[in-house]
Amino acid sequence: IGLSNQNRKVKTLTLIYKGFVNMTDNLQLVIITGMSGAGKTVAIQSFEDMGYFCIDNMPPRLIPKFWELIKESGKVTKMALGVDLRSRSFFEEIQNMLIEIENTNFIDTSILFLDASDEELVARYKETRRAHPMAMDGLITEGIRKERAILDDLKAQASVIIDTTTLTPRQLREKINESFKSKGDQGFRIEFVSFGFKYGLPIDSDIVMDVRFLPNPHYIPELRPLTGKDQPVYDYVMSFDETQSFYHKFLDLLETVLPGYIKEGKSSLTVAIGCTGGQHRSVALTERLANALGKNYKVNVTHRDKDKRKETVNRS
Repeated sequence: IGLSNQNRKVKTLTLIYKGFVNMTDNLQLVIITGMSGAGKTVAIQSFEDMGYFCIDNMPPRLIPKFWELIKESGKVTKMALGVDLRSRSFFEEIQNMLIEIENTNFIDTSILFLDASDEELVARYKETRRAHPMAMDGLITEGIRKERAILDDLKAQASVIIDTTTLTPRQLREKINESFKSKGDQGFRIEFVSFGFKYGLPIDSDIVMDVRFLPNPHYIPELRPLTGKDQPVYDYVMSFDETQSFYHKFLDLLETVLPGYIKEGKSSLTVAIGCTGGQHRSVALTERLANALGKNYKVNVTHRDKDKRKETVNRS
């Protein structure tokens, strides 16, 4: 690429990382490459779900400059780069890049090579009706042959090789997670959201539970201005047999289905719990469920409408 384009890309990358704190840990770099059509897009999405900063199709000659930008101005500990090969010159650029990285103290590099049989790659290109990048004006099989010849040496250097011929996208994600997830790193998380039905459903919910059947603290004058995070309201909501019965059954349901969501490759599950105004019952139940599941899962809690009534009163 031209020098002006190089400078433009470097300036853009500087802006992306400006504002991060200084780097203290080694950067974990994964280079994702392999045969075109072998699953690079799915792989990049998997690394994003694991908390990697991902960039696709950056020209190799820009990457060493990129590391310096990260070292000087960024706090990035995990990065994945998707790299396509379009010619022998691209391969040589990658080789030179790897040599430079090996001499850089703050980068630990792994190469993930994705492969598949020629027959499967042809079938995938036929299905998507896309042209192979190395056979724009010829047979797909010829493009695959050329690409495989160029990639042979790089494949020999790969830290992890995954044959995706018989893998579904979910199975590919599982293999990538097994190979690259850090110890103690929980990629899956539960997003708990309490809300009020009077303000509308959270549109990004996976599971919605209505707790308006429980006794309502709103009708107790001393509890009305409080929320489910306040102990008197929490104790009131939990004091009823129907609350205890519901809580244990719903917790059992979540503990039953969560492993299935993880197995299917979901990176997060949003559980929305609603009452009339989103101030009392839904907040109390959300807090209790989040505390229980937080022992085994990464959990985030949002009380969307907890203070809506207070804001309305203040405005009036």
